[in-house]
Amino acid sequence: MAQVGIVMGSDSDMPVMAKAAEILEELGISYEMRIISAHREPDVFFEYAKNAEAAGYKVIIAGAGMAAHLPGMCAAIFPMPVIGIPMHTTSLGGRDSLYSIVQMPSGIPVATVAINGGANAGLLAAKILATSDEALLERLKEYSQSLKESVQKKDARLQETGWQNYAK
Repeated sequence: MAQVGIVMGSDSDMPVMAKAAEILEELGISYEMRIISAHREPDVFFEYAKNAEAAGYKVIIAGAGMAAHLPGMCAAIFPMPVIGIPMHTTSLGGRDSLYSIVQMPSGIPVATVAINGGANAGLLAAKILATSDEALLERLKEYSQSLKESVQKKDARLQETGWQNYAK
């Protein structure tokens, strides 16, 4: 049974949403990914959001471009956390999506990550799940340690080569 639902309105969102899936896989978290348009197939969307809790989801990650209805509508129907990922758009650079997601009405909160922030959405979902999963919390700590070690290796290389030769 999937713990996280990942939903996007268009396959053009796949490169960003895939980053959330990659993080969940790395941390051993089960998920289901769907393409469902809240505007073009509202009946399918409503069934998805209404049945998400019964399907075992503890968190939904919803991508949103342009009109950005998907995260807010998920949050209006699904009783557990929803994380919105605003998508970069050609017309307004994703600010339209960002503003739409963060300006949900009172009582309909949507956690929001950066524009195209798929990896952070996956990590936030993992952190939410880790509040009641000690083993997952340990895997998150190990992940954070690996990030620290990666930066330390880069700094050691910089110190060894100097900035002039670092990129060569």
